[in-house]
Amino acid sequence: MHSFSESLLKDSPSDSLSPELMALWYDAKGNWDAAHDLINDMEGKDAAWVHAYLHRKEGDIGNAGYWYRRAGKELSNLSLEEEREEIIGALLLVDK
Repeated sequence: MHSFSESLLKDSPSDSLSPELMALWYDAKGNWDAAHDLINDMEGKDAAWVHAYLHRKEGDIGNAGYWYRRAGKELSNLSLEEEREEIIGALLLVDK
């Protein structure tokens, strides 16, 4: 997690990040549109979780609910920052 946090100090994401992590990198940098563009056409539960989070952040809870269901997750009651950190942590474990 520490190296992901350090990457946020840079102007562009590392090429070594998975697309899901890259989307969360853009989101953390304040670029929701770039994050959504990356994740929009992706398949899989991890991508669906990131997609759900992004729509929750956008305030589109109905659409977020659809993506949480596709991810096999419940609608999060964490703060947006806490949920983003939870997703990043889970994705970093998968990437090891």
